[in-house]
Amino acid sequence: MLFMINSNKMFFLFILFFSTLISISSNSWLGCWIGLEINLLSFIPLISNSNNLMNSEASLKYFLTQTIASINFLFSILLKMFFMKNFLLNDMFSIMINMSLLMKMGSAPFHFWFPNIIEGLSWLNCFILMTWQKISPMILLSYYFNMNFILIIMIINTIIGVIGSFNQNSIRKLLAFSSINNLGWMLASILISESIWNLFFIMYSFLNMIMCFIFYLINIFYINQMYNFNLNFFIKISIMINFMSLGGLPPFLGFFSKWIVINFLINNNLILICFFFIMMSLIMIFVYIRIIYSSLLFYNFKTKWFKINIKNKYFHLINFISFISLIGMIFSTFFFF
Repeated sequence: MLFMINSNKMFFLFILFFSTLISISSNSWLGCWIGLEINLLSFIPLISNSNNLMNSEASLKYFLTQTIASINFLFSILLKMFFMKNFLLNDMFSIMINMSLLMKMGSAPFHFWFPNIIEGLSWLNCFILMTWQKISPMILLSYYFNMNFILIIMIINTIIGVIGSFNQNSIRKLLAFSSINNLGWMLASILISESIWNLFFIMYSFLNMIMCFIFYLINIFYINQMYNFNLNFFIKISIMINFMSLGGLPPFLGFFSKWIVINFLINNNLILICFFFIMMSLIMIFVYIRIIYSSLLFYNFKTKWFKINIKNKYFHLINFISFISLIGMIFSTFFFF
């Protein structure tokens, strides 16, 4: 793997992988709940570290919030089974199940735990929490969702993701609020079809992997470190390209999946939601541009003794992937038509 993983934690990664398969392939709500619990218990050893108080605090917060969400999920399932013949309460039960699943994936307005926990994690665990840990709740949400409730949650996610990204000094918190913003797009894509959601999720996970890997290699966690350290110019260009692609700016590759969601929203007369999505994406891109522009501007004003020379064989791969992300939208446009 690209990240350095302790061999003792490889076992828990396998359990994490299979617990997701158990949850999404189960034919009963109780089996889904068991898969979610195994997923929770396998992720705790990955993020806990006795030598780091921030990791231990993050693991405790994650355990408490996920346990509350699991209790709500199980309680909602039991209530639905008990009042199965009462069709008037179906909407209430669907909203309760959706709320517990949204809390598990860190969606707004149940996102209070997500940025705080991600601040105390390593870059590998940040990548897992922002991508893999969203698969089970999203798939389960597609089985039983309340349409009106999800439409409101989509708008709230895009707005909260943009508002929270302002005045952030931590890169991990910035990516966390970016994940909340993209979660609104994911919810819109899963309402269309699972194949569209698969495309969006794969592209989002790919871009997140590149971002986390770059920051892992250069070992920075805060935005002001991008200003202070005189990094390689091509590294900053790669960060800029992936930030713009993550924000959904054409002609970058990240725009392709958002383009499909926009077409669906317009064709189904959801013009107001489409307007909110586009406006929030523009504001999110402005946040990214402000960070990248400042870091590029400070490049030539640093003294030579403050320069960092990083030699790593993966940087050529990162530059190649960033180049693909830059020109990928052009080829995907021809493929789409």
